[in-house]
Amino acid sequence: MVGKQNQRKTGFRQILRVRIKIAGIVQGVGFRPFVYGLARENGLGGFVLNTERGVHIEVEGDKRAVEAFLERLSSAPPMAVIDSIETQYLPPLGYSVFKIARSQKKGSSFTLISPDMAVCSECLKELYDPGDRRYGYPFINCTNCGPRFTIIKNIPYDRPYTTMGDFEMCELCRAEYENPLDRRFHAQPIACADCGPRVTLFDSSGKKPAREDPISATGAFLKSGAIVAIKGLGGFHLACDALNDDAVRKLRKRKYREDKPFAIMCRDIPSVRKSCLLDENSERILASPRCPIVILPRKKGAAISRHVAPGHNCLGVMLPYTPLHHLIFSSGIETLVMTSGNISDEPISYKNEEAFARLKNIADYFLVHNRDIHVRCDDSVVKPFGGKLTFLRRARGYVPSPVVLGSGSSEVLACGGELKNTFCLTKGPYAFVSQHIGDLENWETLMAFEEGIEHYKKLFEIEPGVVAYDPHPDYLSTRYALSLDIPKVPVQHHYAHALSCMAEHDLHGPLLAVIMDGTGYGEDGTIWGCEFLEVTSNNFTRRGHLRYIDLPGGESAIREPWRLAAAYLERIYGAAWTDLDLPISASIDHEKWDLIKKSTRQHPGVQSCSSAGRLFDAVSALLGVRYTVNYEGQAAIELEQLAIFDSKAYPYRIITESESLIVDPDPLIEAVVNELLGSEIPPVISGRFHMTMAEIIRDVATRMREATGITDIILSGGVFQNHLLLELAWRKLQDSSFRIYINRKVPANDGGISLGQAYYATLNFKE
Repeated sequence: MVGKQNQRKTGFRQILRVRIKIAGIVQGVGFRPFVYGLARENGLGGFVLNTERGVHIEVEGDKRAVEAFLERLSSAPPMAVIDSIETQYLPPLGYSVFKIARSQKKGSSFTLISPDMAVCSECLKELYDPGDRRYGYPFINCTNCGPRFTIIKNIPYDRPYTTMGDFEMCELCRAEYENPLDRRFHAQPIACADCGPRVTLFDSSGKKPAREDPISATGAFLKSGAIVAIKGLGGFHLACDALNDDAVRKLRKRKYREDKPFAIMCRDIPSVRKSCLLDENSERILASPRCPIVILPRKKGAAISRHVAPGHNCLGVMLPYTPLHHLIFSSGIETLVMTSGNISDEPISYKNEEAFARLKNIADYFLVHNRDIHVRCDDSVVKPFGGKLTFLRRARGYVPSPVVLGSGSSEVLACGGELKNTFCLTKGPYAFVSQHIGDLENWETLMAFEEGIEHYKKLFEIEPGVVAYDPHPDYLSTRYALSLDIPKVPVQHHYAHALSCMAEHDLHGPLLAVIMDGTGYGEDGTIWGCEFLEVTSNNFTRRGHLRYIDLPGGESAIREPWRLAAAYLERIYGAAWTDLDLPISASIDHEKWDLIKKSTRQHPGVQSCSSAGRLFDAVSALLGVRYTVNYEGQAAIELEQLAIFDSKAYPYRIITESESLIVDPDPLIEAVVNELLGSEIPPVISGRFHMTMAEIIRDVATRMREATGITDIILSGGVFQNHLLLELAWRKLQDSSFRIYINRKVPANDGGISLGQAYYATLNFKE
C-alpha cells in the first residue's frame, strides 16, 4: 500500500514514484525499449537500465498512469522471461522525461541469456515485402527473434562478444540499433544484405553450381531428389524431399542410420495437417517461438515416405524457424526431411570446414553461410501430454533458460550420465541444464561435453566448488568428474531421476517414486531399472524392484533383445522352450544361444538386471516385433507403436523379501506365451502388456503407501517416454488418489539426471 509520504498531489492529480527491479531473461530481448515505449505511452518520467541482477526501472507520474504501466509490465516481449518483479514506492523526485540509462555493472556481469528463437511474424512480413530493404534477406532478425545463445562467445552480451562482431553495421542498421523506439534497438545480430552475413551454395566437391541464387538453386536440387547440408542456427541439417522414397533411402544409406526416425520440417500448419493429426495444444507448441520438433500421430494415407519413420505411427515435425528455411520453402517445397547433420552417433556439425569434411559422403550440396556458430545446439524434441509438453530432448529454443530452484545456493557442476548426456551448472537459484550433448561413446562427443562445461562456466561466471556424478565406474562423464580437483558427490542413477522431478517442482519429500529405465548402476553392483523408491532430497530407500534376470552375454543383450526373451523363457520352461511353437523359436540361432548359455554358466559374474527396459525388449522379441535393435530403445518403441488398447491385464506375482517388494514378471511372460500359442494377435498382446505394467505400478505404489502413509508419487525414467504406459499409469494412480509428479522442464530420460545430481549437491554439500 502506498504511504502518504510517498505521494504528492498536484491539483487533482496524485503523483507516484515507483522503483521496480525485474529478474529473469530481460536483457538482450528488447525489454528496455518495451519499457521505454510503455512509459512514454503513459506520459511517465524516469529511467530504465540493465544491472548485474536484471533490469532496474523508476517511473514517476500520475497515479492512474503508473498503475496502467505496472499492469502492462508483465506482458513482456516474446523472448523475455520474468522470474520476479519487486516494487518499492518512493517520494516523487520530479522526473519529467523517460530515458534509457547507461547499464550499471558494479561487480559481476552475470545475466541470464535468451535461447535462440524462431523468426517473428514482423520480420517474416518484411522478408516477403518487395518494398522492404530486407526483402528476401535470409538473416533478418530483431530483438524479438533470431540467434542468441549459439552466437555468444563471451559476456557481456554485446555485439563484439558474438560471432556478429566481424560484421560492421551499415548506417541504416546502426540507426535502427540506436533508436529506442525501433524493435531492433540493441539487437546484437542486426544485419542487412549490405552489411551482414551471406549464403553460398557448393557441391560436394567444393565447387559453386552455375546458378545465381543459392537459395532457389537449393530448392531446385531438393525437388530433384538431392541431399543438401543446410547450415542453421545451431548446426547443420541434412535435408531431402520427405515425399521422395529414393531420396530418403539414399540419406539413410549414406548416414548409416538404418531405422531411427528422421524429423521432418513442414512449410506451414496446413502442410502439417496433410501428414499428421494436430490438436489445438500440439499446434500451439509447434508454432511457438521456440519451434521444437513435436511428436505427432501420423495420418493414414499421408504421402510422407515410409522410410522417414519405419515402424512408427508418429512423426517428429517442426516448422521453419529461420528466415533461410522460409525462403527455401518458397521454391514450392512442402515437406522436407530435416535431420541432424552428422554421421550416426557423432555430434552435430556446426562449422563449415567440419561439415565439408564429415558430410561430404552424405550431402550432394552444401548451403552454408559466413555467420559462425559458436555453440552447437541440436533441435529440441517434445511430446504433448496432459495439455502440456514433455521433453525427449531439450536444446534449441529452451537452452540456456535455467530451471529455477526453490532451494540451494552452492555453485555445483553435475556431469550427468552416459546416454543422452547433459551437464548442469548451478548459480544461486538457477540450474543451467546444458543442451543435449549426446551419447558419450566417442572422442568427438566427449570434447563437446568438456568444451560445453567450460563455455557455461565462463558465460554464467560459475566456478563450481563440488562435482556430482553417476557412480557407474565406466561412464566417461564419471571419469571426467573424478579427474577434477574439487570435492565429489556420487548420486545413484535412479535416485537422480527422482531428484530431477523434485527439483522441477521444488519438492523435498518424503515421496514415493517409480523409476523405470533401461540401465543404471545399482548400489549392489547389478544393473537397476525398475525401481520403487521412497525418496527425500537427502536420501532414498529402495522399497521394491523387478525380479533380477541375467543379461545373456552382458551388454550384447541390449543390442539383441531376443536374448532377453530367451532368458525369460529358459527360466520358466527350461531348455524345452525351444520346442514351443513361438515366432522366436523359429527365428533365432539355437547354436548361438547354446554358446551364450555355456558362457554364462562358465562366468557366474555375468551382469544381472532389474530393468523395465529389458522386460519391454523381451516382450517385443517374444511377439516377433524386434529381435535386434539399431538404436537405443527401438524394441520398446516399436512395441508401443504396435499396441491396441485392451483393458485386460496379465497375472504377475509380488514377493516380499526382507521388507522389499519383488515384482516377478514370469506369470506375465507365461500368459503372453499362452496367448501367442492361442493365436492372439501381437497388437492386442502389446496392449495388454502395457495395461499389466500400469497395474503393477499402481499395485506396488498402493502397498508402499500402506507402509509409509505417503501419497505423493513421482514417475520418471526413460521408459516413461512411452506415453501409452504413462497415460495408463497416470489414470490408475489418479483413480487411487495419488498426487502425481512427472518431468516437464527436463527429459524423463537420462537427459534429466544432471539436474537431479545438481539438486542433491546444492542441498547436501556445504562448502
